[in-house]
Amino acid sequence: MKHFKLIRSGVAVRPLLDELAAVADAWEQQTGRQEKVRVQREALAIPLRGLRKSRCHGRARRDVQESRWTSGSSRFPGLCALIGSVAVELECEPGRAKVVCLPAGRRVYPHIDRGEYYRLHERHHLVLRSSLGSWLRAGEEEVRMREGELWWFDNRAVHEAFNDGDEDRIHLIFDLLPRARLALAQNQLRGARRREEAATVTLGAAWDAAQRGAEAARSRAG
Repeated sequence: MKHFKLIRSGVAVRPLLDELAAVADAWEQQTGRQEKVRVQREALAIPLRGLRKSRCHGRARRDVQESRWTSGSSRFPGLCALIGSVAVELECEPGRAKVVCLPAGRRVYPHIDRGEYYRLHERHHLVLRSSLGSWLRAGEEEVRMREGELWWFDNRAVHEAFNDGDEDRIHLIFDLLPRARLALAQNQLRGARRREEAATVTLGAAWDAAQRGAEAARSRAG
């Protein structure tokens, strides 16, 4: 298959589900996914890793490469440790990550994840709970991911999901940046900062020139 690859099966998910269940308000803490991302409006999410807002520098969220553990991630050490271990195994650095719940009968609408972040990172799904297996489509391909399976899939193709089961479908979704691309991501960010710094210097020089011109005009008028 072009858009999907099964990486591992038989992952022990019960301890991870127990970890989620132990945090009573986990799904109510963050609602930005439903409120801001229209194609994701029927899904609930617990963010574990997010972008570094301090590194945006005027860039769109989809173009920010740097990520960090969220303040709430400390409540889910098992999930965080799994992300870290998979990253090491696949020779990658962890990117953004979240636990996503898609209730029965709900869907994620067709979309493409665009931007420099998604161009360099690789999307992974670990199925924590899914009574019938999780149906996903990417491009012209369809799969049904089973509990305990870890998949890579191509989120740069048009993709969608639908929960046709009778209980909540819960996935750990996380991105990985292959170490072979790490320098490329850093170079792009440094380049963006250099352009911003150059623009700041140019604006500052223009302001100084304007001030000097104004002072000269006042001197002539006096």
